[in-house]
Amino acid sequence: MRYIDEATVAGALSMKELVPVMRRALIEFSERQISQPTRRIIDVDAYGGYFAAMPAAGANGVGAKLVTFYPNNDQHGLHTHMAVIVLFKPETGEPLVAMDGRLITEMRTAAVTAAYVQGVAPKGAKSLAILGAGTQGRSHIEALRCVRDLSDLRIWNRTPEKAEALAKETGGKAMDREAAVRGADVVVVATSSKEPVLEGRWLKQGATVASVGWAGRDVAELDAVAMANTVIVDSREGAMAESGNIRVWKPGIHAELGEVLNGSRPVSPGATTVFVSMGMACEDIAAASLVYETLVAKGERMA
Repeated sequence: MRYIDEATVAGALSMKELVPVMRRALIEFSERQISQPTRRIIDVDAYGGYFAAMPAAGANGVGAKLVTFYPNNDQHGLHTHMAVIVLFKPETGEPLVAMDGRLITEMRTAAVTAAYVQGVAPKGAKSLAILGAGTQGRSHIEALRCVRDLSDLRIWNRTPEKAEALAKETGGKAMDREAAVRGADVVVVATSSKEPVLEGRWLKQGATVASVGWAGRDVAELDAVAMANTVIVDSREGAMAESGNIRVWKPGIHAELGEVLNGSRPVSPGATTVFVSMGMACEDIAAASLVYETLVAKGERMA
């Protein structure tokens, strides 16, 4: 069984192709076409890290991801998330391939947000506020520009120099938090903050908000006012078990994103929406399957 390294994954995976694959995976999950237990996260107390195993199985993919999250890695020049994904043949259970999952985790997270924005945000949305100038901030800019013409880009980071560097790289402008959010059509919060960095009073009516950061089960990066809007999650069960935004503020959950995308639980026009994204195994398996299928189509040997 071949192991596919990150460089090969990068050459086979494009954000433009990934967004519709994530949309399909979200719909299949909410339509119960995929079997997926709630992710269990184990604390690695000695080093301040977390370890999780994430299996999923459906007609279009069977596999599992093993993933670590070490928030302090960025202080050592390392990625905070590391992962390995293993795929099996759905028809027979035969092992197919193993691959590095770090880049897949990065890209599928942003692609899921893009599927959300594509399905919910006004077609004329122009302004994007990014709170958090790390890996996910950068990836989200790429992904969201695939689905909306976001010409007004505002970036905030706790370390201003990082915001300025990302702004220079992406054609945006570094700003303070409130100024970045005020009037923004789309807001992405991608931090590891243990206290709210987004205040709901800053949001314009009808804003499309996504929270993708995580620093623990019982801390939130959004405040209570933000979470009082129309709340969408990737998985109800997963969000209630793991999301600090949900566990701390206990908002009503309007729908899973797959239910919004398949039309069974639409969002009211003009509503301010908040998507709480925890990440799901079915997303990883769908993305890894896309990598595998792309490489096979190119004639690469998988044995």
